[in-house]
Amino acid sequence: CKMHTDLSTMGLISGFEIACWDIIGKETGQPVYNLLGGMVNERIRTYTYLYEKEDKIFCEDFWTMPEACAKRAREYVDMGFTAVKLDPMAPYLDSYAVHMPSRESLLRAERNIAGIREAVGENCDIIIGTHGQFTAAGAIRVAKCLEKYDPLWFEEPTPPENFPVLKKVSEATTIPIATGERLSTRYEFAPLLEQKSCDIFQLDLAGVGGILEAKKIASMCEAWHTQVTTHFWAGPVNFAAQIQLDACCPNFLIQEAIETMGSFGGFDKVMKKPFDWQEGYIIPSKEPGLGIELDEEKIQSYVVEDYDDQNILI
Repeated sequence: CKMHTDLSTMGLISGFEIACWDIIGKETGQPVYNLLGGMVNERIRTYTYLYEKEDKIFCEDFWTMPEACAKRAREYVDMGFTAVKLDPMAPYLDSYAVHMPSRESLLRAERNIAGIREAVGENCDIIIGTHGQFTAAGAIRVAKCLEKYDPLWFEEPTPPENFPVLKKVSEATTIPIATGERLSTRYEFAPLLEQKSCDIFQLDLAGVGGILEAKKIASMCEAWHTQVTTHFWAGPVNFAAQIQLDACCPNFLIQEAIETMGSFGGFDKVMKKPFDWQEGYIIPSKEPGLGIELDEEKIQSYVVEDYDDQNILI
């Protein structure tokens, strides 16, 4: 592997690698976490992205509505979640260029986070999930506005490829800095540790190279007393693989989710048995392999025909 790995290629490699672990686990009758050293986390803490209840409003627009966000955050706490996440600096610019946030967006974000903190109380973490859209100076201004509400982390405040810029932000705020969802392989993560650019590593098993590579990265972090959180965006197979990693990592912090990934994420439409979710925590399956089984008949309903009349799976 080398620096600046193509993430599309790594997605394919990760998929094959995860499938191999599932096959080996089922062949040996062991869950993957046992093959990686054994369970150390019997419950997997999760957080949920903050979404409008009926999903009628696009998330970026919803995150600009402080009263609605505070109400929804309270509902998630009542469901058992101990952390919620949003990007209070939305909506984004049409351009991908990094920028300085406007004073208006800063004030709106502060009202939003203040309202959520009041709604959820002191025992629920708030995660600031920005998407690499700021200059270092802009990110520092955002952090200064929000750090009084004690966020769990400030995510990807600057683009992920410039570690010294990220370190500048990290040194200027008390909010822990998280990054990594767009990085791949241990070779891209290692400089973050060497330069002490962030506090929390976000690993995405669908991009880093699969389960074993993610475990190696997590072990690197453990040696530097750094925690890891698993970033999620894909389907139930990737999510199940992340739970296996979470279960065997002593430095695991929290798992990303959207509610309980049932009807919202569509998992209940293709899985024979849902994940065991108990008041904001997932209980890792003791079943072999990844611990899940997909319903092949239900998956067929998601098959479409492309222009060459060949069946492809979305």
